[in-house]
Amino acid sequence: MILALDAGNTNICVGCIDENGPLMTARVATDRMKTEDEYAVILGSILQMNRIRPEEITGAIISSVVPPINRMLMLAAEMVIGKTPILIRPGIRTGLKLMVDNPDALGSDRIVDTVAAYHLYGKAAGKTAIVVDMGTMTTLSVVSKNQEFLGGIICPGIRISQRALAQNTSQLPSISLEAPAHAIGKNTVECMKSGAIFATAATVDGLIRRISRELGEDEPPLVILTGGMSKRIAPYCREKVIVDSDLLLKGLWILYQKNAPAKRRQER
Repeated sequence: MILALDAGNTNICVGCIDENGPLMTARVATDRMKTEDEYAVILGSILQMNRIRPEEITGAIISSVVPPINRMLMLAAEMVIGKTPILIRPGIRTGLKLMVDNPDALGSDRIVDTVAAYHLYGKAAGKTAIVVDMGTMTTLSVVSKNQEFLGGIICPGIRISQRALAQNTSQLPSISLEAPAHAIGKNTVECMKSGAIFATAATVDGLIRRISRELGEDEPPLVILTGGMSKRIAPYCREKVIVDSDLLLKGLWILYQKNAPAKRRQER
């Protein structure tokens, strides 16, 4: 069992995972002001609440798109489990061929997502896979059946879009994010909810079709939705999608196996 941390702009997903999948997951707010000691207290508390002893954990791996907290998370994880974590960064073994202009600038979350999508879905099916990760940002990442990261799309996430509406207009309120009964809203809140949920689903559908046409392959790509908003949006997508909320944690497990210290020693 390993400790896996996925640090996003809004939340940090904390998980313990083994070869059978995630054993527990929790979310805490991303806070650039917290020290390594504070993060260590949080991690220790999460493990304790889930009745997991630090000595049961054989290693740790971290994916982060928030560089200012990387050092704190690394130190915190080591303080809690007594082992130095692996950090997803340029040079790590992924197995992917990165077919982009600047591989070093590619977000670690997108690398982890596509590693998982290839190994868990695309490889067996012999198909290209599109990962739609719906977090603070909505990203679409494309991995070919030949294990090539082909690129993708980045757009504002639902919460960013709704926050922008509320902050930059005089009469639009903040809303909760659930689907209204009808696409045609009868009041401001219903209209905004329709825009948040149905317009996002339509955007995902449209981008999937556009990417599929651009790929020009005989078989349609597999589409995997993940991230905090994926379960809310998937029911309203008209394209066929797979929802895997734990895709990134599963990808971290795969990458840990490729990069664990014992594995590196064996390959020397």
